Amino acid sequence: MHRTSEDNRNRALAFLAGLGALALLGLLILRGALRDPGLNSHGALADAFLHGRLWVESCPEIDCALFQGRTYVIFPPLPAVVALPFVAVFGFPGFKGFVLLALALAGLSLWAWHRIFRALDVEDADAFWLLAAIAFASPLFQVTLRSEGVWFYAQAVGFLMTTLSLWAVICRRSLPLAGLFVALAFLCRQMAIFYPLFLLVLAMPREEGWRETARRLVRPVLLAGIPVVAALVAYFVYNYVRFGSPTETGYAFIHNPGSTGFIWRRITEVGLFSRDYVLFNVLYLFLQGIHFEFGGPYLTQLTGLDRSGSALLVMCPWLLLAFYARLDRAFAAGAVVIAIIAGITLFYHSNGADQTATQRYALDWLPILIVLMLRAERPRAYAALPLLVTWGILANAAVTLLTSVYKV
Repeated sequence: MHRTSEDNRNRALAFLAGLGALALLGLLILRGALRDPGLNSHGALADAFLHGRLWVESCPEIDCALFQGRTYVIFPPLPAVVALPFVAVFGFPGFKGFVLLALALAGLSLWAWHRIFRALDVEDADAFWLLAAIAFASPLFQVTLRSEGVWFYAQAVGFLMTTLSLWAVICRRSLPLAGLFVALAFLCRQMAIFYPLFLLVLAMPREEGWRETARRLVRPVLLAGIPVVAALVAYFVYNYVRFGSPTETGYAFIHNPGSTGFIWRRITEVGLFSRDYVLFNVLYLFLQGIHFEFGGPYLTQLTGLDRSGSALLVMCPWLLLAFYARLDRAFAAGAVVIAIIAGITLFYHSNGADQTATQRYALDWLPILIVLMLRAERPRAYAALPLLVTWGILANAAVTLLTSVYKV
């Protein structure tokens, strides 16, 4: 009797989650088909590559660098390389499919997670809910929806690459292949450079000692290091050729004429990194809820939405199940990498601003947290997974649909 009532509740939750997911997917497809202007800066950079240039003729968005009379896209170049075949065929800005391209990349990410779940012996029912969570109750949906913008599209590509690095270790048992995907991820999102620590420890069998493991992994580690070092060298050369310094990415030369927003004031008056940003970033990462703004004489008119985002644990409560992760050396390595990446971004001038739901920077370390969450035996608390995922999907759908309808 108890099992039947639980099954009925889960079916009801699946129905509600399905409605929310269909609404989000429909909105995503419509946005990709009708509203993508094709003015993504990575499209401009791809066009520049096709013409043998590292600079762009003009900045399609904001956050471009002006250096010695030339305009540069400051972000790592791999997303432009991914878009290059499409820009070659349709031109720039003739190619207006960045949202749909990001949707295809998200589909590949979900396929990789499906394989990871199988390798980790996740039950089919849990795997279904977890795939729905990643697709519609995580920052992945928001960056896919907004991938006409350079910042969001880059994260969609980077999430695929970090996911594939985990797939390579967990499903293929291949550190060299993982190293290749880390190198590609680094050329999208620089924080991926810390992933090798977790991948190396994850590749170590639990029953094997450190000394035996070290001897066995020497060759795979060296092979994995080749693409990572090559990516570092390529990125340093790329920066040197553009700005005369291997470590200068172009942030020092950002030229956004007419910008008056708080992000621009932070960059120009405080700096890219500062402890002044920590309280803001911590509260928005863990505690800040969805904040709609109302106006009019009776405060009944929806006039705005806090574009700095909502807390990860508000929009993605299913991640709370990571509390039950197995505490072992892989957990320690993963926790260190997450702490480094998240810790650095807490001092950063932006927490991924201009976002309507979850904080998109969490995508840089979220794949590690998901793996840690699933390596342990699932306790009774996992019975709440359908409810937590359904809440995340419906909250995401409500925020996304309201902002689309009211254009706030």
